[in-house]
Amino acid sequence: MKNIINKLLANHSFLYKLFLYIGTIVLVVYLFPKGGQFKYEFQKGKPWEFENYYAPFDFAIQKSEDEITLEKQQITKASKHFYNYDEGVVTTVKAAIKEKVNTLLSNSTLSEEQKNKLNYLVDDVVASIYEYGYLNVSAEVNEGYNLITLRKGQKGIEVELNKLFKASQILNFINSKIGILPYFGEENAIMNILYDELKPNVTFDADFTDRVLQENLDKISYTKGLVSENERIIFKGDIVEGDKLIKLNSIKSEFESQVWSKSNYNWIVFGYTLLVALAFLMLLLFLRKYRQDIFENNTKVTFIFFNIILIVLLITLIVKYDAKYIYIAPIVILPLVLKAFFDARLGLFTHVLTVLLLGFIVPNSFEFIFLQIIAGIVTILTISELYKRANLFISVFQITFVYFIAYFAFAIIQEGNAQNLDWEKYIYFTINGGATLFVLPLIYVFEKLFGLVSDESLKELSNTNSKLLRELSEKAPGTFQHSLQVANLAEAAANEINANSMLVRTGALYHDIGKMANPMYFTENQSTNVNPHNELTPRDSAQIIINHIIDGVELAKKNRLPDRITDFIRTHHGTSLVYYFYKQEEKLIGGEVEAKYFQYPGPIPFSKETAILMMCDSVEAASKSIKEPSAQAFDTLVEKIVNKQMEDGQFMNADITFKELQIIKKVLKKKLKNIYHVRIEYPE
Repeated sequence: MKNIINKLLANHSFLYKLFLYIGTIVLVVYLFPKGGQFKYEFQKGKPWEFENYYAPFDFAIQKSEDEITLEKQQITKASKHFYNYDEGVVTTVKAAIKEKVNTLLSNSTLSEEQKNKLNYLVDDVVASIYEYGYLNVSAEVNEGYNLITLRKGQKGIEVELNKLFKASQILNFINSKIGILPYFGEENAIMNILYDELKPNVTFDADFTDRVLQENLDKISYTKGLVSENERIIFKGDIVEGDKLIKLNSIKSEFESQVWSKSNYNWIVFGYTLLVALAFLMLLLFLRKYRQDIFENNTKVTFIFFNIILIVLLITLIVKYDAKYIYIAPIVILPLVLKAFFDARLGLFTHVLTVLLLGFIVPNSFEFIFLQIIAGIVTILTISELYKRANLFISVFQITFVYFIAYFAFAIIQEGNAQNLDWEKYIYFTINGGATLFVLPLIYVFEKLFGLVSDESLKELSNTNSKLLRELSEKAPGTFQHSLQVANLAEAAANEINANSMLVRTGALYHDIGKMANPMYFTENQSTNVNPHNELTPRDSAQIIINHIIDGVELAKKNRLPDRITDFIRTHHGTSLVYYFYKQEEKLIGGEVEAKYFQYPGPIPFSKETAILMMCDSVEAASKSIKEPSAQAFDTLVEKIVNKQMEDGQFMNADITFKELQIIKKVLKKKLKNIYHVRIEYPE
């Protein structure tokens, strides 16, 4: 049991990656829609490039989206609008009018004949208004539908909408019936009674109208015929258009339908699992072969897998809601984020694998894959320094422009002309570009969650007014100036060989912070002729010098510097010797010296950037010892130092070529000559 536990502990990193790999596959397959996939890819207006195709089973011919939309519009336009006629309002209004009119006439001097005639006219006005009803004001918005259904109790009658009275018509109608008759002033009072008491009794029944409309829409048939088993659908070489296109789309939908897939659910899931597993396996193999440092770091591997899952989740949610919005999703954020934290090659490789996976769940997969891969390549090529905000805005504009051009090309290929472009897609691409700008705050969030560092953070760290660098300039001013010179040399060298110049500059500024523990034991900080090493043995002096690496790492951890910066502190001397005190010890004992007491703990540089810093640090420090600066002296110094480091195997783990080493040498020689240029002596 103990041996098993020990083996598990010894292989915990591998086991974690295995669980991460399996867990990611399960999650991605779970997110994928489980429908079947039609095995043929075809495009409207293009020839059918496969063998003659016959129907493998009976299936219904699906109506096109345009046909269904047109049918829905026609049903909506022809759908009846229902209004409720309230008899209770009519009864109440008639009673109120009758009471007030009788009260008015009982006190009137009019004759009985006149009173009877006036009562008749009032009854006629009320009856005329409520024959079809007095329409509520809020119902007037539906006047565009002339023929309506008026519901009186359980009965419904077809009525023209203009036969219903509206508030704007009431006064004129009353005046036309009563206002023109001379009843010695009584007509005005009666008109006021009518106008005040008449109330709307017809209202638009929106709920019932919508319910009837929905019932009619639900009755729409989405098919328009049947294709029998073994019936020919298309011959090889035929153009995919007209009825052939409709039938192909219909059988494709049949293959992808949920009904079809349920009977084959396990097989479909198994197929998806194999393909997703293969894609993630390729990613892990790529990391293991070309990005060993990332592969060995479980946090970084988790970060990469996490970003892929986020993109898959985003696209899956959009497809489930409405697939037409898939181009709103800023998928190019994936290569941007990975480039910010790692490198362009890894970003592009991961982007391509992710887009290939997404091809299983999006419509028009070839178009989608082509557009997204092209956009990813443009993203990688155009954004060189993410911390420069102008670069991001320019790149987003270029990405959006490429989307426009590529989609336009696809549209004219499929439609045969430029008249049927879907202009909404251009709006989606524009939104996509705007959403891509969200990458900057997203990078900040990822830095906090995963403890990684991006170029944006490097820019902040390289500010010489930061707390730690300001402390270095106060406690060890000579070391601070040395660090600035090394940073300038390293940045220039990195630019020449396309290394990460911002990373190496920031690492150079912090590489000697450990000297703050004992600044006076380093010659650049000694302002007097007093050298504290004179009172120490060579071995003790060497130990103090070596300890600036350990002190620097501890100080970096205390101040929460990123690991990428701490790496420069650990590696800038590699496993080289404190050569001066090593030779002093040889003279002192007059014999062979154990090198381990004078050797830096390492590790040796493991990247181009850390190798560049080692060279620049050694060359800059040694250049101070040249008493008579000259071009020949600097050439000899650079060659001697760099060649010695190569012979000692300090660059064995660094991904740097001989050609790049020669370029770095040239840069260092040129820069040193510029720094120590000899001026003419001015006359006094």
